[in-house]
Amino acid sequence: MSTARYLSLKEVGERIGTSNPAARGYHLPEPDALIGTTRGWLPETIDAWNAPPPPGGGGGGGRPRKNRNQADSPTA
Repeated sequence: MSTARYLSLKEVGERIGTSNPAARGYHLPEPDALIGTTRGWLPETIDAWNAPPPPGGGGGGGRPRKNRNQADSPTA
């Protein structure tokens, strides 16, 4: 019988390349384990959450441009 190894918040940050994901405003997935107030995530949970979306899988086409000129306008 194997025991699951959960990642701490620090280890999640190391896995995704940031020092403190909670302080940086990342909306992490629900933890796979909760012991008291300590959260833990399975590595595969974080990998799936951090994976890039499939091509064409975005919902809105990205953020609108701030400075749109007439040439970019579909009504021009």
